[in-house]
Amino acid sequence: MAEPSGITNLDRRDPFADVMEEQEDGVQKEDIHIRIQQRNGRKTLTTIQGISQSYDLKRIIKAVKKEFHCNGTVVDHPEYGEVLQLQGDQRKNVKDFLSAIGIARVEQIKVHGF
Repeated sequence: MAEPSGITNLDRRDPFADVMEEQEDGVQKEDIHIRIQQRNGRKTLTTIQGISQSYDLKRIIKAVKKEFHCNGTVVDHPEYGEVLQLQGDQRKNVKDFLSAIGIARVEQIKVHGF
């Protein structure tokens, strides 16, 4: 019987291995950046960037809005990808929330601003 003609594409590979390898114990590898932006007057926006695409951002923003009684949305940024925006200064609240539900460890969350 003849050997296969150099086809290496037949290796068994788990298509979800990279997702599982990224989420050891449900924690992502990359850092999450939380920033504050000044709007007009005393109004501010809190932006959260760097949450893995394997998480449902709309469900996260819904839970954050309900927990902190503020409005928020998911915005598609051309450079950073999908970014969460919240009304007001929610930096400390979001940092505690993300580490409490296990999306990222405390040392992975970087808080910027002021």
